[in-house]
Amino acid sequence: MYELLNYILGDLMTRLINPFDMAVTQLTSVAKLIDLDPNILEILKKPKREIIAHLPVKMDDGSIKVFTGYRVQHNDARGPYKGGIRYHPNVTLDEVRALAMWMTWKTAVMNLPYGGAKGGITCNPLEMSKGELERLTRRYTYAIREFIHPYIDIPAPDVYTNEQIMAWIMDTYSALAGRNEPGVVTAKPIELQGSEGRTEATGFGVMVTAREAIKKLGLNNSEITVAVQGYGNVSYWAAYYAHKWGYKLVAASDSKGGIYNPDGINPVDLLKHKRETGSVINYPKARNISNEELLELSVTVLVPGAIEEVITEKNADNIKAKIISEGANGPTTPKADKILFEKGILVIPDILANAGGVTTSYLEWVQNLMRYYWSKEEVLSKLEKRMVDAFECVYRISREKNIDMRSAAYIIAVSRVAKAIELRGIWP
Repeated sequence: MYELLNYILGDLMTRLINPFDMAVTQLTSVAKLIDLDPNILEILKKPKREIIAHLPVKMDDGSIKVFTGYRVQHNDARGPYKGGIRYHPNVTLDEVRALAMWMTWKTAVMNLPYGGAKGGITCNPLEMSKGELERLTRRYTYAIREFIHPYIDIPAPDVYTNEQIMAWIMDTYSALAGRNEPGVVTAKPIELQGSEGRTEATGFGVMVTAREAIKKLGLNNSEITVAVQGYGNVSYWAAYYAHKWGYKLVAASDSKGGIYNPDGINPVDLLKHKRETGSVINYPKARNISNEELLELSVTVLVPGAIEEVITEKNADNIKAKIISEGANGPTTPKADKILFEKGILVIPDILANAGGVTTSYLEWVQNLMRYYWSKEEVLSKLEKRMVDAFECVYRISREKNIDMRSAAYIIAVSRVAKAIELRGIWP
């Protein structure tokens, strides 16, 4: 059963297994658990459309370099395709295929009216100038222009892409369409009809799901302690809301190491220290610890919010947290998942815990279609309700079937997509 828990996002090219083969194996495992119609299984095993484009770009030195770009649209039975675009040297078609399938499940578990897609360009953006990145982005947008649209496929940022990249895509598409179309991408700058609340959305969602788990376990709010691994955008906002809600942040870390203070740490003050010094270490109000030590602290909530595969079979037995809310993609290995489940630790899977980003992208898209925009408070309120509803659904299934939360999330997602396909039928 735990075979379906193999992990899904991150730099999959470092793994030995073909990522798309892994995605299909996961799907097949879930299909057995829910007795999925074999005909629907065959449909879901293959993306609906795969676009490969070779993109000639003039470089700053006057030479022409041809890049390869992809857009894979896995399934749209529940709504328009949704998924990010990554720029990375290791992007391959099989990676993008896998990521597109996983986006189908992520949007489904959140009950968003979307399907799943993913895009990518094989390039090294760290070695490219801003002008080269702009020309590459606009060439890519031109190549896929017929296949993206506010009602067809809505891209977003992913690895090494950002709101500036989204602004260039939106501008290129709008110029070709002859009208302004902000809804063709999400996670845009606020000045170009992006959404309030998008910056904190993922970390906020991580802590909302942790808060709901705290309620389920009947824990005393005044005694809640939190440790966050990583102190980037996701972990900072998770720590911020933990502190705001009266929980005690006792540990945080980054790539250089971690800090610990059992009496509590102010997340805003810590962020100021990191910006001034480049790291959380040597924070004057805490003692330094290692990332490994942080993971094994006796805390209520642990947020692995940095990189993949930090909780493995080697350290899972030493984990003392009552709740793990996965801010990063794939921080827990399948073997570790089994150990944690047997220990009674409640793991909120990444597909649920860090879905605040894609959910707020959905809210941005809705605002773009209406040409009416909500305040940050309104956006976060709507996001919170969706996160709570999704958590309740996954938690209920996990308890009814006596399975871990990750398995429950996949069961819900695949079942929803399969039902949509069944109701729509096959035509023509």
